[in-house]
Amino acid sequence: MPVTEQDVQDALREVYDPEIPVNVVDLGLIYNVRIEPAGDDASRVDVEMTMTTPGCPAHGMLTTNAREKIEQIPGVKEVNVNLVWSPPWTPARLSSAAKKKLGIE
Repeated sequence: MPVTEQDVQDALREVYDPEIPVNVVDLGLIYNVRIEPAGDDASRVDVEMTMTTPGCPAHGMLTTNAREKIEQIPGVKEVNVNLVWSPPWTPARLSSAAKKKLGIE
């Protein structure tokens, strides 16, 4: 079964910011997911993600957790999680579920 973007998004929903009780997908931190063949029915996954602030002390932990969760998807051979800052994150990127959990909506 080929790896899908939904598989990656589902795996990333298990990654939480330690200071905010919301996963990185619902926080709107995932900007791009690209899946490419890596030979032998395996896939390479590249993810672009950001943080809520450039000085986020949890950036290393979050990117490592994201990579580890994606690596657990059957068929994934290689994972690259790249931290990007453009466009800057804003609360407008929060999902409805995140807004509700945080009491914003």
